[in-house]
Amino acid sequence: MKRPTIADIAQRVGVSQGAVSYALNGRPGVSEATRARVLKVADELGWRPSAAARALTGAHSGAIGLVLSRPPSVLGAEPFFMELFSGIETALKPQSYALMVQMADDQDAEIEVYRRWWAEGRIDGAIVVEVHVADRRTPVLEALGMPAVVIGGLPGSGSLVSVRSDESAPVHETVQYLAALGHRRIARVAGLPHLVHTKVRDEAFAEACTRLGLEECATLHTDYTGEEGARATRRLISSPTRPTAIVYDNDIMAVAGLSVAQEMRLRVPDDLSLVAWDDSQLAQVVRPALTAMRRDVPALGTAAARLLLSLIGGETVSDLETEPAQLAPRGSTGPLAQDR
Repeated sequence: MKRPTIADIAQRVGVSQGAVSYALNGRPGVSEATRARVLKVADELGWRPSAAARALTGAHSGAIGLVLSRPPSVLGAEPFFMELFSGIETALKPQSYALMVQMADDQDAEIEVYRRWWAEGRIDGAIVVEVHVADRRTPVLEALGMPAVVIGGLPGSGSLVSVRSDESAPVHETVQYLAALGHRRIARVAGLPHLVHTKVRDEAFAEACTRLGLEECATLHTDYTGEEGARATRRLISSPTRPTAIVYDNDIMAVAGLSVAQEMRLRVPDDLSLVAWDDSQLAQVVRPALTAMRRDVPALGTAAARLLLSLIGGETVSDLETEPAQLAPRGSTGPLAQDR
């Protein structure tokens, strides 16, 4: 399905392209009946005025799109997306391409943004993030014929090209590291449960705990915010079987968890060890500095953008597997005080 053009409307209505142009621009030269038919067909095809010039010239828009189904505040709070955008811009700048970013309330709203951008000729392709277990965006983008690259694991991206890494191996490495330090009760403060990468991490965490014979391995799901991370940490610390180590799905929640631990008079790492997924300056400047699962997020964005530009240029590209996150031990993890 290509972008609707004036030629498509003219063929459907059975008039010349000039007549369609007169009708769409409110100019004289066509009857009111013809004008009404043209406007009706244009609406049915999803045509938008800004698509006209580009459709006639065959020019690219010079922009790619990315829509986030998250509150706008997430952009200012979570370093992951700023690093991802910086990597995308690294690939786009030499090609004089721009990145259009918009927030959406949910996946349905996100789909409508992609439909509108594509119909209006605003973008030449899209980078899709945060793949859902049952992702409704995939069949829509496939039907539109829009060049798209998915950042995230499979399943969920259908026939779309994806850039992904092993989400399971870092979880196993982290749990094994904590177990080697003597921790037997390890908890995880996870992200949104409907995301593919969360599901993969959930399963890997349960498998690692079972394999190592650990006593307690609770997982609490949150929305990735510091507030929810703090709330989950209080709940875990207040439980009768308090964990001695907690793994967080992002750095924001880990920093919030560190604050809660200090608030509740727990010494880190003597009483409680903390690990963050995704390293950042934020994780490194707090005290003690957070042990983190480090990956090159800007490189992830650069790789996705380069693949998309190749797709837009008509090249054949394949899925790309990037390096998994690597554990970077710091001051927030260690053996329990009584085990030293």
